[in-house]
Amino acid sequence: MKVLTLALLFSLPVSQVAPPKQLPQPTSHIAKRSKGGRWYFAASGHAVYCYGPVMTVPRANGDLQRVATLCRDGSAVVPLKD
Repeated sequence: MKVLTLALLFSLPVSQVAPPKQLPQPTSHIAKRSKGGRWYFAASGHAVYCYGPVMTVPRANGDLQRVATLCRDGSAVVPLKD
């Protein structure tokens, strides 16, 4: 009887215990574009590394200003020194 009970016990399906899969960490838009950037000299006097295009945008007084976009420091727009 014991042999039959053990045989039945080992023949039952057993759920496998496995650690849960880790979900991929969310990445920012900047992290996805890790290649193709360039260093620029910001109007603040610092060097910044940006991935996006350089654009010309109007200032509040009507003048035009060059800005770099999508920079590594998390800034969307950084004014550039001319």
